[in-house]
Amino acid sequence: MIGIVAAWRAVAAMFILNGALFGIWASRIPAVRDRLDLTHEALGYGLLFMAAGAVCSFPITGRLTDRFGAVALTRVIAVLYTFSLIFLALAGGFWSLAIFLFVFGAFHGSMDVAMNAWAAEVEQTYKKPVMSSFHAMWSLGAGLGALSGFGAVQMGLSVIQHFLLAGGVVVGLALILSWVSWTSRRAVSPTGKVFALPSGALILVGFTALCGALGEGAVADWSAIFLRDATGATESIAALGYAVFSVAMVVFRLAGGFAIARLGPVAVARFGGVSAALGVFCVVSAAEAGLALTGFALMGIGYAVIMPLAFSRAASDPNVPPGQAIASVATLGYGGLLIGPPLIGFLAEMLTLRLAFMVLLPLAVFIVLLSGALRPADLD
Repeated sequence: MIGIVAAWRAVAAMFILNGALFGIWASRIPAVRDRLDLTHEALGYGLLFMAAGAVCSFPITGRLTDRFGAVALTRVIAVLYTFSLIFLALAGGFWSLAIFLFVFGAFHGSMDVAMNAWAAEVEQTYKKPVMSSFHAMWSLGAGLGALSGFGAVQMGLSVIQHFLLAGGVVVGLALILSWVSWTSRRAVSPTGKVFALPSGALILVGFTALCGALGEGAVADWSAIFLRDATGATESIAALGYAVFSVAMVVFRLAGGFAIARLGPVAVARFGGVSAALGVFCVVSAAEAGLALTGFALMGIGYAVIMPLAFSRAASDPNVPPGQAIASVATLGYGGLLIGPPLIGFLAEMLTLRLAFMVLLPLAVFIVLLSGALRPADLD
């Protein structure tokens, strides 16, 4: 068996890649919107295709992960996911963008399920609370991806030039760093279900993940536009919104293992819900970019450990194979990550973008109320 450092580095590289590709896309959404002359509503519909692609991929990937193992599947999907990012820059209109977003969302969701199953294997093998640190690497990757957007704008790179350069560098490094000898566990998933929806105790786990991930998705795809349209920030400053959010997530996710070990998952999740609620309040009340950026940072702290705790709880479920359990929670959790952006778009078209962000406030309160569902299965 390889050492924990090598195993951690391999999985972390895949999380960084997944986050970086998502952050690269998120940082250039305003540029893509402007080039295609899309309204808030049209952009929301386009992002809904991304959500649909992810949700459709979850049950398929859960079964494939249990059957063929998480490691090989993660590496294959990583390459396909990178190619799907590049196609987004080639969209010439709404429908081509929608189709490419569906594919991008499908590979994003597939990789999420596979790499989290691999992460759960490492956590269970070495009996160390490392899931939060892996998700910190996802946030680090997302932040670096968003910062690459800032740099690309400053350098005058087009969207296609940015996606080719950043995507190629990230996938090359990730594949090299992840190349270790690891044999994944395999299991036979139950048959007969079309979608990997959670059942039993996993229902509340999935819904808690949904509340956090919906906020994550909203910030990822709308923070730059919010800063530009609601506070009058420049394009380069607007690109920092998701970067600030991601950096806050990285810091708290790195500290998450220590906090969870000392305080327990329930207390840490409750703290996260309170921080997220305060962050939403700062964002929707901001008249200038500084307060909005502070709000995005608080939201990053608040959402940081919700998804890692949900996946750890799912992977340890005594009644469902790990791949299927993670896929079922991901259906609600990452479904929220991808459904959040189109929901904000629809509400922004009917109301305003500022009021649309208000929907995240009651969801943060739900995290506080439902945090008990994240208690490990062996402590129930």
